[in-house]
Amino acid sequence: MKKEKKKPEAVEEEAVETAESKLQKELDEKNEQFLRLCAEYDNFRKRSTKEKQDIYSSSQAEVIKELLPVLDNFDRAASNKDCSFEDYQKGIDLIFNQFGEILKKLKVESFGERGDEFDPNIHNAVMTVEDDELGENVIATVFSKGYKMGDRIIREAVVQVANS
Repeated sequence: MKKEKKKPEAVEEEAVETAESKLQKELDEKNEQFLRLCAEYDNFRKRSTKEKQDIYSSSQAEVIKELLPVLDNFDRAASNKDCSFEDYQKGIDLIFNQFGEILKKLKVESFGERGDEFDPNIHNAVMTVEDDELGENVIATVFSKGYKMGDRIIREAVVQVANS
C-alpha cells in the first residue's frame, strides 16, 4: 500500500488543532491552579476570622478572670451585715485598692484631675464655670475619670472647665 500524502491544508489544520488542544490544556491547568488558590485564600480568611474571634473571647475571659476576686469581695461585704461602719468602710477601701491594682496590672491608667489642663481629645466638657483660683481652660470639677490603655482612650473624662 502506498502512503497517502496529506494535503498542505490538512497538515496546517492538524497543526492548528494540536496547538489549540495544547493551549486548552494549559488554560485548564491555569484554571485549576486559580481555583486551588481561591480555595486556599478562602480557607485562610475563615481561619484568620476564627483566630481573631478566639483571641477576642480569650482576652475577654482573662479580664473577667482578673475581676472575679473583686466581685467575690463585694459579695462578702454585702453579706456581712453585722460589722461596724468603720469595718465596712475599711473593707470597701480594700476592694477599691484591689480593683486599682487590677487596672494597673492591665496597664489601664486614669486621668482627669482638678487643675489639669483641659484637652478636648481626652476630656468631655459638660459645663463651664468662672473661677478666679483656676487658670484658663483648666479642669474645675471631675464628674467621672477618664481611662486609657497606652495611647488608646477607653473612656473620656467628663469634666467641668474653668474660664474657657
